[in-house]
Amino acid sequence: MSIEISPPHVDELKPRIAVIGVGGAGGNAIANMIAASVEGVDFIVANTDAQALNASPAERRIQLGPQITEGLGAGSRPEIGRAAAEETIITVEQALEGAHMCFITAGMGGGTGTGAAPVIAKAAREKGILTVGVVTKPFTFEGNRRMKSAESGIDELQKHVDTLIVIPNQNLFLIANPNTTFKEAFQMADEVLQQGVRSITDLMIMPGLINLDFADVRSVMGEMGKAMMGTGEAEGDGRALQAAEKAIANPLLDGVSMRGAKGVIVSIVGGDDMRLMEVDEAANHIRELVDPDANIIWGSAFNDNLNGKIRVSVVATGIDNEVGSQAAPLTQPFSFASRPAVAVPQAPRPAPVAAPAPAAPVAAAPTPVAAPESEALELDVPEAPAPAPIAAPAAEKAPPAFAPARPAAVFSDEDPSQDELLLGAEAAEPTAPEAAPKPAQPAPRVATGGTLFERMAGLTRGSEKAPGAEEGTQGLDIPRFLNRQNNQ
Repeated sequence: MSIEISPPHVDELKPRIAVIGVGGAGGNAIANMIAASVEGVDFIVANTDAQALNASPAERRIQLGPQITEGLGAGSRPEIGRAAAEETIITVEQALEGAHMCFITAGMGGGTGTGAAPVIAKAAREKGILTVGVVTKPFTFEGNRRMKSAESGIDELQKHVDTLIVIPNQNLFLIANPNTTFKEAFQMADEVLQQGVRSITDLMIMPGLINLDFADVRSVMGEMGKAMMGTGEAEGDGRALQAAEKAIANPLLDGVSMRGAKGVIVSIVGGDDMRLMEVDEAANHIRELVDPDANIIWGSAFNDNLNGKIRVSVVATGIDNEVGSQAAPLTQPFSFASRPAVAVPQAPRPAPVAAPAPAAPVAAAPTPVAAPESEALELDVPEAPAPAPIAAPAAEKAPPAFAPARPAAVFSDEDPSQDELLLGAEAAEPTAPEAAPKPAQPAPRVATGGTLFERMAGLTRGSEKAPGAEEGTQGLDIPRFLNRQNNQ
């Protein structure tokens, strides 16, 4: 009897990362990553189109819904893609067995990617796999119907992934030039996925001074909503800062920014000539942009192929909630609160409308009525003090009616020349031209400032009052003793 002793089999203790391409766009992204020699991950392609599966360079290929679609595709119907994924979900779960992290890439708006990606993401997350979605939105020229289908698929996928990265294809025009080919444009979009996967694999697989473990990645990317990924590479003077700025500024991402990010993974990779001050400069530049209490995990590794260069990769998560909380207060106070402040002064506008401009003539109208009464009083009582108290009520009634009624105050002055100056300075402009002919006659009779003897003798203080004085003497019977006094 012989006993054979063999060393125990020990599984390799390293995180397993799987990248699943769902649908036609997902399969093309996998092909571009394989062509870019991305290492350390397992590539899986799942599609309802058997012809596209046969052309894929991936080692693991899954036919979705062979009984439902018969390998002919989903026909741009998300419900067909969903049913096909549910039919083959067991095969997908077997392909994900033992994976710690899963990237799901798809193009939203079609049938397979829009319908099957949420089903696969749900199955992966139920197995405890850290699930990250990287999807694209269609071009504008593809129509509103396809865009609405894509948005519906993104909302459904968001429920079943830990973090989600959305890349609108329309943003490709921001970085493309007139000579950019159609194939090159889609390769630019696929680079976002490559950068995100490479930034994580470089830190966990490549040797370096500061390594990251998978638990660090899970703490940053687990259940953090929308995320952004970017990689920048530069050389020469200021290469560290330039690489960090390129990693942050990614025009392809769907309106997300690093500001306010709750979780950040920073990867700084360079050759043996990478200096300490360069690492500090790049790390501090990124730290200043995120939330002060953000969970920042960073690592540094060496790559002999990057001598003279520095590559900075950034994965920022938890930015959707922060951006929404900041955008609302900034837009509302400035766009709405400031406008009412300008519109409030419109309240005085009713004042001119309701202003008693027509009431001013009404206030001035009583003054001629009071004038005949003063004439009768003047005839009965020739003494000057008698009409003064009678004219006072007219002056008291005028001011409460409206400010322009101040011409009634003229009767209290003794000098008519001064009265004319007061009227011209304050209120004579609106009412004086109209009421001037009629009040001019009673005014000198009530309180012209001249005595009865002067009027009977034809004496005047000004050329304007002389005619009035002469007219006033025509209807009076002057006693003889008064004439004798004037002669003396």
